[in-house]
Amino acid sequence: MTMSLWWRRGYTTAHALTDKKWDAIVVGGGHNGLVAAAYLARGGLSVALLERRHLIGGAAVTEELIPGFKFSRCSYLLSLLRPSIVKELDLVRHGLKLLKPIASSFTPCVDGRYLLLGLNEEHDHSELSKFSKLDADAFPRYESQLLKFCKFMDFIMDSRTPESLQGDSSLNKKLRDKWQKSIFWSSCLEHVLSLGQKDMVEFIDILLSPTSKVLNKWFESDVHKATLAADAIIGSMVSIHTSGSGYVLLHHVMGETDGDRNIWSHVEGGMGSLSLAISNAAKEAGVHIVTEAEVSQLMIEDSGAVNGVIMADGTQLHSSFVLSNATPYKTFVDLVPRGILPDEFLCAIKNSDYSSGTTKINVAVDRLPHFQCCRLSHPEVGPQHTATIRIGCESMEEIDSACQDARNGIPSRRPVMEMTIPSSLDKTISPPGKHVVSLFTQYTPYKPADGSWEDPSYRESYARKCFHMIDKYAPGFSSSVIGYDLLTPPDLEREFGLTGGNIFHGAMGLESLFLLRPVKGWSNYRTPVRGLYMCGSGSHPGGGVTGAPGRNAALAVLQDINKFL
Repeated sequence: MTMSLWWRRGYTTAHALTDKKWDAIVVGGGHNGLVAAAYLARGGLSVALLERRHLIGGAAVTEELIPGFKFSRCSYLLSLLRPSIVKELDLVRHGLKLLKPIASSFTPCVDGRYLLLGLNEEHDHSELSKFSKLDADAFPRYESQLLKFCKFMDFIMDSRTPESLQGDSSLNKKLRDKWQKSIFWSSCLEHVLSLGQKDMVEFIDILLSPTSKVLNKWFESDVHKATLAADAIIGSMVSIHTSGSGYVLLHHVMGETDGDRNIWSHVEGGMGSLSLAISNAAKEAGVHIVTEAEVSQLMIEDSGAVNGVIMADGTQLHSSFVLSNATPYKTFVDLVPRGILPDEFLCAIKNSDYSSGTTKINVAVDRLPHFQCCRLSHPEVGPQHTATIRIGCESMEEIDSACQDARNGIPSRRPVMEMTIPSSLDKTISPPGKHVVSLFTQYTPYKPADGSWEDPSYRESYARKCFHMIDKYAPGFSSSVIGYDLLTPPDLEREFGLTGGNIFHGAMGLESLFLLRPVKGWSNYRTPVRGLYMCGSGSHPGGGVTGAPGRNAALAVLQDINKFL
């Protein structure tokens, strides 16, 4: 059975959905769209989900592009998925299986040294002591400090924003809105008080500070700081010296696997298996899922309320509610007919930051990479192979220089790479003895000044640059490559609908989070079009495979029609 048929089995067609008016239509079958659909159906609504591509999952997909090799084409590790979703949708029963790495982080150095973290606290202390005794002693306190903020962040991520009501509302709605906002702010105050003033000041300092400032405060080893800093620039075009970039450092401890914090796991079968598990839960709840079903426009009544969608082939599907898992730009600029949205709102959407410096390279290799600096007494697969491998992360200056290259219009001369080898743990995704390697590389501009991503030789030159860079740490890597899949920012936009190639549906700076996401005044998943809701990563709490926007948006819809889980 081909991958396409495997994903499409049991799905219906768009034409089969025209005989009724649906309670809700979800546009886009990414993980957030699937989560939203599942919760809506569990709330008693009739739900249809429409996915443009031939398989569901959005950026959380598994595709067999080279025979025998199954790639997690975009997202590749799981940690931030909300535990409430795993439990409420019973995703383990529906097939979700997580594979924990032996170690968390591995940074090889060209001078023959390496930093391997995550085996245990004693080992971490020994490893860091190779670079700095001060760092070895400070690291547990640093992680403990960040962990203090996790309960607060959990609360923020699982909550809908206390957005003000838009438009005219009845007295009952206004009173209910005030009551709900008072509950939110009371809970927020409880978390602030539980932290105490000293820790709250530290929390604000991390939120507002550049990554470099945060790490310089704690550590002295450049290798250690650069290893941690790599977490703060994932998927962005920001420098480690950019104010507010320190916030993303929280992500490396915020997530969890089976209740254990700071564990980034592989999904057996690739990230598409997560989407399949959510789709199984959605279908069990009664959701009708359609693939190869592209929505070209939303139908808006004269009253200003949404009335369904028009498919690319002209088919009309009617519904009382529409939830968009597309980016804010795609939703409001391309799908909503012109003349419907307020000019101020549309201007804010168009001028949001969708820039990205990300190019993903999925590689099939005929042998496991061996790092010459790390000769541990293990079988073929060692703890370093299961970890997140940092390439080009030996100094803060290297990371900053890589960013400056892209800001000057050229792909980084020495890219920053996050390398993972999922087949080191998952035997289902590659032939015996062969492996799948994922390279998340930065920084690459959307429109390079020295060439074009449409030029095959230009694309090839960037891929080879990355492979040859890995050769310096793992000799012979280039010669082990059987084939690869290259996804530049324009590819990510074209293939997966990610505006600007931004994997988060929009920048994750502090100016684009919480009450400001996607734009000021519209952070509660509702939109200026009555009945249209946002459920993707462009909504609070933002990007990453969290499922939170999907769950929160569905609960907002159910609240608005006075239906509760």
